[in-house]
Amino acid sequence: MDRRKFLKTAGAGAVAAGTLMAGAPAVHAQKKIRWKMVTTWPKNFPGLGTGANNLAKIIGTMSGGQLEVKVFGAGELVPPFESFDAVSQGTAEMGHGAAYYWKGKSEAAQFFAAVPFGLNAQEMSGWINYGGGQELWDEIYSNFNLKAFAAGNTGVQMGGWFNKEIKSANDYKGLKMRMPGLGGEVIKRAGATPVSLPGGEIFQALQSGAIDATEWVGPYNDLAFGFYKVAKYYYWPGWHEPGTVLECFVNKKAYEELPSDLREIVKQAMKAAYNDMFSEFTARNNGALSTLVKQHNVQLRRFSDDVLKKMGELSKSVVAEVAAKDPMSKKVFESFQSFREQSVSWGRIGEEGYSLARSLTFQG
Repeated sequence: MDRRKFLKTAGAGAVAAGTLMAGAPAVHAQKKIRWKMVTTWPKNFPGLGTGANNLAKIIGTMSGGQLEVKVFGAGELVPPFESFDAVSQGTAEMGHGAAYYWKGKSEAAQFFAAVPFGLNAQEMSGWINYGGGQELWDEIYSNFNLKAFAAGNTGVQMGGWFNKEIKSANDYKGLKMRMPGLGGEVIKRAGATPVSLPGGEIFQALQSGAIDATEWVGPYNDLAFGFYKVAKYYYWPGWHEPGTVLECFVNKKAYEELPSDLREIVKQAMKAAYNDMFSEFTARNNGALSTLVKQHNVQLRRFSDDVLKKMGELSKSVVAEVAAKDPMSKKVFESFQSFREQSVSWGRIGEEGYSLARSLTFQG
């Protein structure tokens, strides 16, 4: 055989093979997967609604477009408080909300959103990822064909909007106040009537007098909702929600059917979204608070020590009662409480110690 002819033919074959190999991903690419995400938030609402959008975008980008997530705001596909069931049943593959909305499904779920005088944003992340929280969360949600993820955090919230000053715990008596979760149970013990409303219904309820007061999130979100138009006093600190986790719950069957690389992408996208949301709230809250006070004449008030002590006492009894309701709640509470104890010990030296040191030089 002619050597030059052989080399020419072999070279052409190698090029052809290389071309086929280069094109192999396209030839053997997996079929694009399209998921729906239903949320409890108004469409594109700053921080929360956009947080859901951001999560969907991260998943799409990291997967190279192979897993595409379409986001539906509250009421677009299902009512906001029906999103849990919609994902559980497979109407949608993902949901975005806060776990205290589902206390009717499991009392223990509330620990994975916010606990009065509980863990802040950093501590919640620590407990969930390294303190056994994720395993307990999965144990609860698996009963509903769901896989749970922490997908955002607002940081410490504000204490709420009122049209009268709260000088003592007695001033809660007779108030109809929008406050979900364990915080709602605490103000109930103080004599208030807690009301659970999705975000999109709060302003109208406060304006019409259906409720007398409300908490929502913090300055960034509260300014966007315009609560300053219908309430005068803005209280801090948010003892009821010190570091609220926003969750993404995924249909367990749909999640487990994903190839391993896409499952890992979903998992890492949740962590990225958690950090991004917390960073955004940290960056925007102070400017929004300044706008509320300086431009809209909102009266900023701090809860007195007496009010905070009373709410702390009531919180202890409420949380203890929830923990005693069923074995799962007890199990979660014991884990949460153990982590809180160590966080308080370290926090006095670490975060709190530094904050006190900084305040000696820089006054905000």
